[in-house]
Amino acid sequence: MRLLIYGINFSPELTGIGKYTGEMAAWLSARGHDVRVVTAPPYYPQWRVQEGYAGWRYRRETLKGVHIYRCPLWVPRRLSGLNRLLHLASFSVSSLPVMLWSGLWSRPDVVLVVEPTSFCIPVAWMTARIGAAAAWLHIQDFELDAAFELGLLRGARIKRWALAMERFWMHRFERVSTISERMLERLDAKAVMRERRVLFPNWVDIHAIKPMTQVSPLRHELGIADTTVVALYAGNLGAKQGLEILVQAFQRLVDRKDLLLVICGDGGEREKLQAMARSFDNIRFLALQPMERLNALLNLADIHLLPQREDAADLVMPSKLTGMLASGRPVIATTQPDTQVGKVVSGCGILVRPGDPDAFATAISQLADAPVQRRELGAQARRYAETQLDKVRILSALESRLLDLARR
Repeated sequence: MRLLIYGINFSPELTGIGKYTGEMAAWLSARGHDVRVVTAPPYYPQWRVQEGYAGWRYRRETLKGVHIYRCPLWVPRRLSGLNRLLHLASFSVSSLPVMLWSGLWSRPDVVLVVEPTSFCIPVAWMTARIGAAAAWLHIQDFELDAAFELGLLRGARIKRWALAMERFWMHRFERVSTISERMLERLDAKAVMRERRVLFPNWVDIHAIKPMTQVSPLRHELGIADTTVVALYAGNLGAKQGLEILVQAFQRLVDRKDLLLVICGDGGEREKLQAMARSFDNIRFLALQPMERLNALLNLADIHLLPQREDAADLVMPSKLTGMLASGRPVIATTQPDTQVGKVVSGCGILVRPGDPDAFATAISQLADAPVQRRELGAQARRYAETQLDKVRILSALESRLLDLARR
């Protein structure tokens, strides 16, 4: 099978969509498929182009058997609604000729585009039609819905026009997939026929991420006592998560000398969070860790923290949750029970009302004082990862669907 993947995020980005798209492409290439990717230089979650790459020029490279074409994009220094739109548009414009050329020259069987970004959807569809290929849209985030819900974009008229255009294009893809059951249900409002919908969840390598039998070496590297209970947030430090509740909760737990909050990651909210936490000794920040240290990082936690803004519920499914569960640690999430995250976490952690730092602090304190409960919930988290999130099972199902679509 010849597969052309199109999306703004890709390896070697360590978190979020780039991580999953990179793993998918490498896995399918290792299975013997001809996989080509049109993407941007890596810039996420730091919001700056990584060293060794340039944001202003085209580049070809091969990683793990995958042929990659990187196209220029503009990365803003300051994030705003307008800057984000210009950033996304810059990639869709620069990648348009590369996509059309790839469709004509490589003659893919399937063109798979990953949202975000919505700007890429029309380009992917045109490429598929030019190359007589099937078109597959994979939605990691309902980007437009989230942008309006979070206030990044405003205006009733703009919203109606944007969502109408989104429905127009989605309706034209042979397959539309997304990463959770609740997000799949949301496709009802997008005019996507049921027979074209596919559940394609994010995954975890359960052999690489697993509970460690010994204490994580990071605990000793960081000088954290064995008796200290570590609550960990590891991932993108962006606006969608409502991360200020982490600092607000630990401000209320400042007298608990046995508790430590570790925030690991990078993104647009990092400086704001560091400023909020400057005078508190029970909060520490770590830089984004390389993949080879990810298991040690996740096993540093006694408790994983998963803050979510209520207005983004079921518009996005946090990719970091898969690693949390596979590490065999309990999770405290700020979400309602009827959301997808709530349904998953209710069996292996504690749910807290979004935007309530008092309740969040209470849940952290409660679980910190209950080591037996932590072990039991952690074991349930691991079982869920093994039965529902196994990388080989999920990607094998995708491969089967892609081959079926290619044959048609």
